[in-house]
Amino acid sequence: MNLKNKKVLVLGLGITGISTIKALDKLGADIVLSDKKTEEDLKDVLNKINYISMEKHLNTDEFDLQGIDLIIKSPGIPPFVKLLKIANENGIEVITDIEFAYRVSQNKNFIAITGTNGKTTSTMLTGEILRKAKIKTHVVGNIGTGIMDKILEAGNDDVFVTELSSFQLEHTSTFKPKIGLITNITPDHLDWHGSFENYRDAKLKIFRNQDKMDYLILNYDDINLKGLKNKVKSKVIYFSTKEKLQEGIYADEEYIIINYHNDSLKLMRCDELKILGKHNLENALGCIGIAIAMGISIDILKEALKTFQGVEHRLEFVATWDGITFYNDSKGTNPDASMKAVEAVKKPIILIAGGYDKGSSYDEFIRSFNGKVKALILLGQTKEKIKEAAMANNFTNFFLVNNMKEAVGVSSKIGIQGDNVLLSPACASWGMYKNYEERGKDFKKEVFDLME
Repeated sequence: MNLKNKKVLVLGLGITGISTIKALDKLGADIVLSDKKTEEDLKDVLNKINYISMEKHLNTDEFDLQGIDLIIKSPGIPPFVKLLKIANENGIEVITDIEFAYRVSQNKNFIAITGTNGKTTSTMLTGEILRKAKIKTHVVGNIGTGIMDKILEAGNDDVFVTELSSFQLEHTSTFKPKIGLITNITPDHLDWHGSFENYRDAKLKIFRNQDKMDYLILNYDDINLKGLKNKVKSKVIYFSTKEKLQEGIYADEEYIIINYHNDSLKLMRCDELKILGKHNLENALGCIGIAIAMGISIDILKEALKTFQGVEHRLEFVATWDGITFYNDSKGTNPDASMKAVEAVKKPIILIAGGYDKGSSYDEFIRSFNGKVKALILLGQTKEKIKEAAMANNFTNFFLVNNMKEAVGVSSKIGIQGDNVLLSPACASWGMYKNYEERGKDFKKEVFDLME
């Protein structure tokens, strides 16, 4: 991809925007930057790239696209914004950083991981497995490290383990991972995609360009994934926590079993995993599928699975105070993720939930409590919406609060010895926090302040 003297618009100056601008500078492009924030708001970020010459359009999303050859947008910017509509009308291609990385790199060793839930844990665990196998590995993407920071200097044998959101996949056209994993697909980001069908179709783009030399790892228990085998060109490896698969990876009551190419192996006990919950067992099975496709030895695979401690903000143990245990699952950014967290934690649970409204329904979320949740503490934009769902489903022990300090304070007052306080919001963090990491850190700060 020759970008010498091409005029490229970078839309949005987040993590991906910074790494994209640095890469475009190395490739000799004429850079245009646009962001709705002011120069004052962006001054710390702009200082990191102040050595790069570029045209800036800040505090606006309206300007003339005349002469723009390509737009590389921040993944979170929805496709229906005015500027992108104008680009589409004028035939200007719009891509995200993952597509850009694939086009400009000679290295095509991509392992791509997507799904509604479990992406980050699966990405981190896959990276751990590959590193233990002495493979030079870059863990990048939606996980917080811009892929463009790594791709231009990577060796031909390096492997990129890439967490991909539906936002990133939506604007791909040539991207082709050697191995793809879809953990699951349940309704999420409906405000952005417009419908569940659009959201699902964006996720399924992960295998669109794969061929018979590539691998696709799929969750057999997911109705949206179970029937895909005859619709893809790549080699499919299924995993399941519910079915004993004749071909694939599954968990029975005690063991993880691999049935692959007429060989059957009892890999290890399920309870040897350090990460909590059935959903994390699913994540581990998906990563085993990747390891099989990569030809990783069984001994290395078992060692990685048995020692992996999990990821910050995903069912993370925080502390025990006055007999009450606190868990941080700030990454529970949709109802399905939080349902799985409730399933994983022992009762009685005091659940802190609420945040930005992505258009989700919360009825199934409330019904999933199954007597495990003794109290619900609600905050953020969705607190009234979740409260209404709770009342409609005969759950009445709820408390409405204004911030995390109040949420932790109320949980400590109503909690008794043996209770588990679980932050698993079932919502995005936007509006109250920049991201789920900031939310999780605030929760932990309030817990530690309480202990002091």
